[in-house]
Parts: sequence; structure tokens; C-alpha cells
Amino acid sequence: MATYDVHQHFWPEAFVTALRARTTPPHLENGEIVTVEGRFGVDLSAHDPDARIQALDRDEVDVAVLSLQASLGLEHLDAGEREELEELWAQETSSLVAGSNGRFLALSPSRPRDGFPGVCFGASALLDPDGAGPVLDEASQLELPVFVHPVAEAPAGAGLPFWWTWVAGYPAQMQAAYLAWIGTGRQRWPKLRVVFALLAGGAPFQLERLAHRGVDVRSALDPNTFFDVATYGRRAIELLIQTFGVHQLVYGSDTPVVDSEPTLAAVRGFGESVAHVLQSDTPSGLMR
Repeated sequence: MATYDVHQHFWPEAFVTALRARTTPPHLENGEIVTVEGRFGVDLSAHDPDARIQALDRDEVDVAVLSLQASLGLEHLDAGEREELEELWAQETSSLVAGSNGRFLALSPSRPRDGFPGVCFGASALLDPDGAGPVLDEASQLELPVFVHPVAEAPAGAGLPFWWTWVAGYPAQMQAAYLAWIGTGRQRWPKLRVVFALLAGGAPFQLERLAHRGVDVRSALDPNTFFDVATYGRRAIELLIQTFGVHQLVYGSDTPVVDSEPTLAAVRGFGESVAHVLQSDTPSGLMR
């Protein structure tokens, strides 16, 4: 059975060209990506398809599930501008997937599209169930999984450490999205399969606190809710396994944003049977 990495980001060459042609965020300038959050160095060679496959081979992973990260800040653009960039990404990535001999799959940005086995959705959208309704209705009807990913943050306040958005901002978004989902979303879309990036920012750690408000947290033990382990290690993953069971977790690396090795080593450190569930059994069911 194939092994999967469900959390990889990829910029096709035509999408990179479009980012270079822009003069407002998000755009590429002098080797940096400029977003509403700030300026960040990027290694565009990591978006070369051959280099990505070599990295998969190094990690002994068969299939990378590619997505356009919501943290680029496309939600800040007007609807037409956003649609143009997302559609360009979708068309180019679809061609890449078709010629990859099964090494790549891709999630459609923001909404279902033909030929994509799932949708990548910004975390903030789950805080507005009515606004998110049309997309989630369609995904549920089509039985497509939805991968929830952080969106772009406002710049961190003056004097805060450089890692603030990474450690405080994105996880806080994911906590809010997950709690909104178990509070209202799951009742509305009972059969929709949802995967929360970054272990939902650690939101499941809050279930005992939630119980103090009289919430029956057994409702959170949901076979259609999954957690991507990207950027976390053994202690966090072990707690999620103890809470939800191994079948609700999937392996993701957040390539090329971070080095895949630490999380991959943590997953495989649980032994072959656990690694097989996170890398093969569960993701293959999601990407069916």
C-alpha cells in the first residue's frame, strides 16, 4: 500500500511567474515572498517537481498531497483576483499530477474542482458557517475531504519574537477553527470528512477544559475528523493517539516550509504498525 504525505505545498512555474509579476501582496521580490505578514526568504528550487520527487524518495514516501497554502493571504484579495490566481494554480497543478505517475495528488484551493480528490480551506472560514456553507455543502455532497489550513496573519506586534505567528498565531487559528467545528459545524455536516492541519493547533488538548462548561466532549470523538501531525513530535502525537485513537491521525510534513525529518522520525518512532496507519491506511481512505 502506498505511503502518503498529506501536507505539502507547491508552486508551479506559471504560478511563480504570476507572483513575480505582481506588485502587491502576495508577490515575489528579490528571492522573498511578500505577504500581508511580512517578507520571507524562499527557496524556489524546492518547487522543482524532480527535486520534490527526490525528497519523497529520500523520505520513503510514495505520494505527496499538494495544496496552495491559505497562509499566502489570497483571502485578502478581491474575488476576481483571488480566483484568477487559484485557478492558475489549479490548472498547472492538475497537469503536474496527471504526468506524475501517481507521485502527486492535489487539493483544490477554496472550493471543489473537477479532478481534485479534496479541498484546501482556510481556517478562518469555519468561524462563519453560513459563509462557508456553499463550499462545505458541495464537498459533503461530493464526499470530498476538506483540509483546514491557517490563513495569513496580521503582522506580529512590535517587540514580539520572530516566531510569534508560527507558534502563537497559526495554532490559535486552528484551535478556533476546530472548536467552531465541534461546536456547530459537525452537526450541520455530519458526514463531511475534515482534516485539521497542525493537530488543530493543539485544540484537542482543551477538551477537559471544555467539559467544565458542561459540554459532552464525547461528541469530539468523531470518526470523520482527522488531525495532520505536521511540525509536531512524539509527545504531542502520543497525546492525540491516547485521546482519539491512531486512526484519526495522518502524516503531513509541511514541505517545503519546514524540514520533514523531525516529524517523520517521530511518526516512525511509534513502530511500523502506527506509521502504517498514519502514512497509508488513513490517508488512502481520505484520498479515495
